[in-house]
Amino acid sequence: MSDNHLLSSNSAPHSDVEDIKRRSNYLRGSLAETLEDVITGSIPEDDNRLMKHHGSYMQDDRDLRNERQKQKLEPAYQFMLRVRAAGGVVTPEQWLMMDRIAQKNANGTIRLTTRQSFQLHGVIKWNMKKTIREVNDALLTTLAACGDVNRNVMANPNPYQSEVHSEVYEWAGRLSEHLNPRTKAYHEIWLDGEKVVDSQDTEGEQEPIYGPVYLPRKFKIAIAVPPSNDVDVFSQDLGLIAIVEDGRLQGFNVTVGGGMGMTHGDPSTYPQLGQVIGFCTPDQIIDVAEKTVTIQRDYGDRSVRKHARFKYTIDDRGIEWFIAELSHRLGWQLEEARPFHFDHNGDRYGWVKGINGKWHLTLFIQNGRVKDEDNLLLMTGLREIAKIHTGDFRLTPNQNLIIGSVSSEKKKRIEELVKEYGLTDGAHHSALRRNSMACVAFPTCGLAMAESERYLPSLLDKIEPMLAEAGLRDEEIVIRMTGCPNGCARPMLAEIAFIGKAPGKYNMYLGGGFAGNRLNKLYKENIGEAEILESLQPIIDHYAKERQEAEHFGDFVIRAGYVREVRSGQDFHS
Repeated sequence: MSDNHLLSSNSAPHSDVEDIKRRSNYLRGSLAETLEDVITGSIPEDDNRLMKHHGSYMQDDRDLRNERQKQKLEPAYQFMLRVRAAGGVVTPEQWLMMDRIAQKNANGTIRLTTRQSFQLHGVIKWNMKKTIREVNDALLTTLAACGDVNRNVMANPNPYQSEVHSEVYEWAGRLSEHLNPRTKAYHEIWLDGEKVVDSQDTEGEQEPIYGPVYLPRKFKIAIAVPPSNDVDVFSQDLGLIAIVEDGRLQGFNVTVGGGMGMTHGDPSTYPQLGQVIGFCTPDQIIDVAEKTVTIQRDYGDRSVRKHARFKYTIDDRGIEWFIAELSHRLGWQLEEARPFHFDHNGDRYGWVKGINGKWHLTLFIQNGRVKDEDNLLLMTGLREIAKIHTGDFRLTPNQNLIIGSVSSEKKKRIEELVKEYGLTDGAHHSALRRNSMACVAFPTCGLAMAESERYLPSLLDKIEPMLAEAGLRDEEIVIRMTGCPNGCARPMLAEIAFIGKAPGKYNMYLGGGFAGNRLNKLYKENIGEAEILESLQPIIDHYAKERQEAEHFGDFVIRAGYVREVRSGQDFHS
């Protein structure tokens, strides 16, 4: 590693992105003026970097690139807009707002993300301001949904499953609020707020946690409630594992240094699992989170963005260094970590009854895409449910949806609407499909190297008969696909994963932990569908014949010698 990696961010040479943020006057830049430019549907790259902190990325429709180039037209520029709500809980009115602006200002679909957020695709520049304003009017926000700040704080999506779940959900909201950026730029640009004094020239506006250049890269937090690890807590920069004794929340084990992204062909980049470093009480977690964020602010690599995530800050210096630095900033030490156990990281589908006497229905939403199709009027059905529903909607970390807090009186009517519009709890799907996730990839993601959301369902169509023939149709196996190695669907934790390498080609990984507690390992590189199926067939047959009682697929492929066990990202490429 270079000497720069061991310097604090204040002394290391800064990348161009750091200079953009520093010059931006707390995320303002020239965004306000850029949005008024009617000559082009795009925005300058400097402003696009800042736009991420406001919850949006500029993209273009890659399906149309060649044709538009032939016609000598600029690319079909559009924006992805991400809307966040801590823990993924929204009201029926907020759901209807998302539906309305998806139809009016986007591509007519809603995407449920793996961080319990909404994504809208296809928003053009001229519609951005009114779309964000409508989101804000519904008491949601796009601020900090992207960018070099703390992202949406994840939590188990059912706060009414138990008193503990409710308490955890409340803490997720408090963490999210505490770590929000304080800049007034968002209100000035999007909501016509009053312009404040230029903070570059005065002692005016400040960011008490982030400072004028914010973090070196994005930062992610999640809270898990064992035995469910639905939030994939070990993939987070900062994870909190609820410790429950005698039915009461005692506090949280703290994990640090997780992260999924890497770069093909660059072994200095790798996914990593968070490490458990201790225990704190509930009233201490905001202090722990803030001080952890400030350590990354001060020591994260600001010269090489590929090396800027928190996992590298810890791996470069060692976990003992981080614990000592955290204790110094807190003025107290974490207690010893307490025992916990995870047994899965998927969703539990169908109806369940909560502690408040209300019912909760988990629906299967393939790859999180809410849209109407010939035999499944998903978007229309959810719209009709929202019109009569008096509870809430909850986005799960697995891209599914819970119709929450349904009264006994409304349960029958919602069941009728579910049946009328072809909605499903996934019961007629294979267990493999119910445990699948994919990122968006083509046509909108500029980083995609291969298809993902549009391809995984058809690949599953071909894998499912193999499982059925082997008697494994109902065997739960976690399978995930992404169009690039940035890890948006957390593929490096899956028992079977495909990471895009080129159009129609994927790296195939095996051996992740069923409960999200182990990384997978490269099995075959740069293969297409035929070789994927040829590779999986004998492994599936072997698993069916020789698996031990209750042995998960990821555990089997390691025991059978197909891949080595990977417990640390520093062993991921070896």
